Amino acid sequence: MQILRWVWKVFVICSMLEMLPLALPQAISKAASSCSETDRAALLGFKARIFKDSTDSLSSWIGRDCCGGDWEGVECNPAGRVNTLALQRPVRDSTLYMKGTLSSSLGNLQFLEVLVISGMKLITGPIPESLSNLSRLKQLVLEDNGLQGNIPSGLGHLTFLQTLSLAGNHLSGAVPPSLGNLGNLVLLNLGRNSLTGPIPSSFKTLVHLQSFDLSFNLFSGSVPEFLGQFHNITFIDLSNNQLSGHLPLSVFSLVTLSDLSLSHNQLTGSIPDQVGNLKSLSSLSLSHNKFIGPIPASISRLQKLWSLNLSRNGFSSPLPAISSKGVPSLLSIDLSFNNLSLGTVPNWIIDRPLSDVNLAGCKLRGAFPKFRPDSLSSIDLSDNFLTGSISTYFTNMTSLQKLKLSNNQLKFDLSELVMPDGISTIDLHSNQVFGSLSSVLNNRTSSFLEVIDVSNNLISGTIPEFTEGLSLKVLNIGSNKIAGRVPGSISNLVELERLDVSRNQITGTIPTSLGQLVKLQWLDLSINRLTGNIPSSLLGIKSMRHANFRANRLCGEIPQGKPYNIFPTSTYAYNLCLCGKPLQPCKEKKQEMNQ
Repeated sequence: MQILRWVWKVFVICSMLEMLPLALPQAISKAASSCSETDRAALLGFKARIFKDSTDSLSSWIGRDCCGGDWEGVECNPAGRVNTLALQRPVRDSTLYMKGTLSSSLGNLQFLEVLVISGMKLITGPIPESLSNLSRLKQLVLEDNGLQGNIPSGLGHLTFLQTLSLAGNHLSGAVPPSLGNLGNLVLLNLGRNSLTGPIPSSFKTLVHLQSFDLSFNLFSGSVPEFLGQFHNITFIDLSNNQLSGHLPLSVFSLVTLSDLSLSHNQLTGSIPDQVGNLKSLSSLSLSHNKFIGPIPASISRLQKLWSLNLSRNGFSSPLPAISSKGVPSLLSIDLSFNNLSLGTVPNWIIDRPLSDVNLAGCKLRGAFPKFRPDSLSSIDLSDNFLTGSISTYFTNMTSLQKLKLSNNQLKFDLSELVMPDGISTIDLHSNQVFGSLSSVLNNRTSSFLEVIDVSNNLISGTIPEFTEGLSLKVLNIGSNKIAGRVPGSISNLVELERLDVSRNQITGTIPTSLGQLVKLQWLDLSINRLTGNIPSSLLGIKSMRHANFRANRLCGEIPQGKPYNIFPTSTYAYNLCLCGKPLQPCKEKKQEMNQ
């Protein structure tokens, strides 16, 4: 029996020894995965400088093990060192944020490869110089916060960086030339800041760039010639700066380039014929510059181009003759406000299944052009010389959302106008439109409709009652022949931001229900026949930026609260007997003050 017991013990011990090689690595791995105390202290240092966290991400940063998977946004390598810190505001909820500053302790996360803190809006202060210690860093994304000051030159030491995005902050000053040391960069985004000076010449070494965004800054000087060395580039956005000079020819050798935006600058010269070499180009925006000359015919070779925006330049006629097979992918075209005298819309534009056509200020004449009805979602032919009626043109345009035909010579009865259900913008101001508003504003009005501007026409009748469920943000019916009262149901326009009924023949009092439009920013009731007082209920509109009550028959005390008591006196001029700040005190108040 003793021998049997001894044999059993030997068997158990041998079995345990066989299992030991399997158990040891698991035990070692579990021990190693616990958080480095140095890294934990660095993370808590960051947390300590965040005074408010409505995202609630940092509430999970408790306990000693930051590598156990419970600390939101934190990941570690097998040795228990933090290699990722990624805190991003949920895209769908813009109300969430973090408030505070970035702690220099982040520079102690020596094994960090990914640092993403984006969309937090109220993280202010400078970018810590200590981030230059993160020698293993491959991604640095600090987008859409409130960071201030200069870009630290030490970031140029992070030679493993592949992604650098500091977009959407309040950074200022010149970009440090040291960023040219980041030879592995694939993406560089410094957009939406207040950066100044020229684009650094040291950037010519960033030959692996695929995406390059410096938009919405204050960069000056020329578009650099070295852009032509970025042979892998697909995206360039230098828009909304102060760049000047001609386009460098080298840019037109970038056969991988898909998106090029240089809009809102001060660029001059012409578009060279070499633009046709950009065989991968899908979007070209050169709007709001000082380009001149004809639009080159070589643009027809751009097989993948779907968006072309050349508006607000000095391009001249004639337009290139483009065949039906040229620019086959084109969906959106904007040639507005150049020196073009088109007369009629060219067939290569009319016959295409385009979604957006913008030819404002192109000296179009005659009847409204007959576009293909099945695809158009946006039309802007304003500031032309179009005549006649348009009432039946849009019946079959089921995709139409925006219609802008202002400043033409169109003449038709508004009651004959048939709009598709999905329309969101109707702008017909400054034409010869007549008829009644009730044909476009009634109980069948689409809930998608957000903008109506029919000002400066010949519209008569009264303002119709407004039903619930409308989404109007802009209602401009000024400078017409509209009479009657402003209906109390105006309060149903809960989304309204701008209301202009000026220069009509409107009578009655200002409805107190107007004060329920809490999103209203612009109100113009001037030059009508309104009586009574300005209701104090308007004090409930905290967003009001502009109001005009001039030239009516109003009387009584002006609402005594901001902004009404600090508007200029011209806001209330030419009424019967308005009083109170900013005008003279009311008589009753004057007597009380004298007693």
